[in-house]
Amino acid sequence: MEMELDGEGRMVVRPLLTDLYQATMALGYWRAGRACEAAEFELFFRHCPFGGSFALTAGLQDCVRFLRAFRLRDADLQFLASVLPPDTDPAFFEHLRALDCSGVTVRALPEGSLAFPGVPLLQVSGPLLLVQLLETPLLCLVSYASLVATNAARLRLIAGPDKKLLEMGLRRAQGPDGGFTASIYSYLGGFNSSSNTLAGQLRGVPVAGTLAHSFVTSFSGSEVPPDPMLAPASSEGPTVDLPASVNLWLKRVCMSLGLEEQEPHPGERAAFVAYALAFPRAFQGLLDSYSVRRSGLPNFLAVALALGELGYRAVGVRLDSGDLLQQAKEIRGIFRTVGAQFQVPWLESVPIAVSNNIDEKELARLAQKGSEVNVIGIGTNVVTCPKQPSLGCVYKLVSVGGQPRIKLTEDPEKQTLPGSKAAFRFLDPDGFLLLDLLQLAEEPPPKAGQELRVWPRGAQEPRTVKPAQVEPLLRLYLQQGQLYETLPSLDESRSFAQQSLSRLRPAHKQLQSPAVYPVALSEKLWALVDSLSARGPL
Repeated sequence: MEMELDGEGRMVVRPLLTDLYQATMALGYWRAGRACEAAEFELFFRHCPFGGSFALTAGLQDCVRFLRAFRLRDADLQFLASVLPPDTDPAFFEHLRALDCSGVTVRALPEGSLAFPGVPLLQVSGPLLLVQLLETPLLCLVSYASLVATNAARLRLIAGPDKKLLEMGLRRAQGPDGGFTASIYSYLGGFNSSSNTLAGQLRGVPVAGTLAHSFVTSFSGSEVPPDPMLAPASSEGPTVDLPASVNLWLKRVCMSLGLEEQEPHPGERAAFVAYALAFPRAFQGLLDSYSVRRSGLPNFLAVALALGELGYRAVGVRLDSGDLLQQAKEIRGIFRTVGAQFQVPWLESVPIAVSNNIDEKELARLAQKGSEVNVIGIGTNVVTCPKQPSLGCVYKLVSVGGQPRIKLTEDPEKQTLPGSKAAFRFLDPDGFLLLDLLQLAEEPPPKAGQELRVWPRGAQEPRTVKPAQVEPLLRLYLQQGQLYETLPSLDESRSFAQQSLSRLRPAHKQLQSPAVYPVALSEKLWALVDSLSARGPL
């Protein structure tokens, strides 16, 4: 397994969930006598995902857990010895055995922050050999978490604030860890709940789920419940034979809907009764196992009305096929008609849930004004991120021994920004995000109301900005291996993400052809980049 438990019994990534070249470089650093040189790396991405103009950062808590638990075990060292040259000095493996992250410092964007290209999500500093070894696990922990959180945020923007979104993609995910990560960070990105019970147990994600078609179709209608009696919700009064009550209601419902009493499927009705007996306070009907109009709906109404007589209220219906928007409209109309006919006003507002490979286009249709859909379950299209399967995060060296380092390459897009840096977010007078500024850590921080000349990335000329507010972006979370600031809870990070999105202008939140959010360099950082680009690395 690539996971193990930390000292608090929580799952963390193991150190050897990495690329072999991290170990070969470690040996190279050690042989060169450079293992303990002070170094700093930055983790960032180059392009916003999904053709959008923002990303949400996620995975910080997992990174901190990994770093605090980092130790190479005997079995790890034995394996590395088997894949490195046989004449490798045993002292190298003793060096690895002694490694922990007590010399590592991490600054990061708070989890749930808006993130933009080139702005560090993490800054990791410490001994060169060690912080090099951390590259792949940290990328693995941040990249997908941030991608799926961003995907979930986009889906939330499409759905609007009122529709409930359920993540149900575990069975479609890229393996157990992908499914677990998706459940956590789709919740951070704005989903209301998940079907994944492990995410609920280990990370506190609200879980939801009722029944599948297999439950419905497993019943033939000949089954006799071992105990058909149900007590009123108030616990006062005699128990009632629920199947008998349902059959009485079925006659009235079929007459109301213009159906023959034998049309609704008896096995489906038996399944609904069985579920209602098990969950009288949480009864939901899955309507499309046979026919929504001729079977699922009348069977649901018969059970819901029988429960209603006992003081229970059905919590909803679900559709999983067909034209979901149109069916929801028709069902809401029937609920209103039947509710009025039988003087059951609560029936009019029974939630309607839908699922069935819902993507951004179908979600927009289901969320349009006048839609009667209340709950939307999304699986494949949230967990697999089909529009873009990878965020493309990178982890690049920016300084060694206090001296800046730059990667030039043959591709200007892949050139890195040298030196230890600070990052700031400028806001306009209305409280909306204006610009992110990267500057050298040694520079004095910018001030609100101060005019600054900055160099937007990708621009040929500088521009002058005057922020109404200035916020530092990178916070110190781990200092010399010790937790410096308490990490927020998942719910706190989720709330922060929604708050952050509310400060982004609509032009930047557009999902198609959005305005590009500017990231700029200070004049001093721009001058350093220009100097090193001409001279090569120090």
